[in-house]
Amino acid sequence: MDALQTTTTDFESSADNAAYRPLYTPEQRKRRDASRWTNVQGVLAIVQFVVFAISVSLVLRFLITGDGLVAASVSIVAKTMLLYAIMITGCLWEKDVFGVYLLAPAFYWEDMVSFVVIALHTAYLIVLLTGALGPREQMLLALAAYSTYAVNATQFLLKLRAARLGAKAEDERRARLEAVGLGQSA
Repeated sequence: MDALQTTTTDFESSADNAAYRPLYTPEQRKRRDASRWTNVQGVLAIVQFVVFAISVSLVLRFLITGDGLVAASVSIVAKTMLLYAIMITGCLWEKDVFGVYLLAPAFYWEDMVSFVVIALHTAYLIVLLTGALGPREQMLLALAAYSTYAVNATQFLLKLRAARLGAKAEDERRARLEAVGLGQSA
């Protein structure tokens, strides 16, 4: 019976440790907080979302009424340039925090979906410049790019929320350990 209890206790202990696996190690958290790219990413993300929202309305306006092709096209190009900027600065941020420019394990799937987002936005620029698709099809391609952007933005928001909650849980866990005298040994 003691062996069974030890096994169960060991399992529960490892499950607790898995629950407290934070997105960032303490060192990565310090590097994240110290990186100049952290604030740049925050500002670019907000600006990109505002441009996205305006652009979606302009694209839909064109698709519904046939009016405003130039405004919609300009807004998509602006959104795409912001996407490129956030991708480049995001790579620099990942290098600062995780030591790699892309595909850090903590953000692997977000980066993978970002590749699809960039591919679709770039495809839009190509068809815009070459005229390979008509205006309506260009706008539909932009909406496909925007749909993947919305998925990717949601991924990042959920990841950042999880990081915030994980950091709070980690801080509370450390405080409890310090309160019982275990402090840094945990």
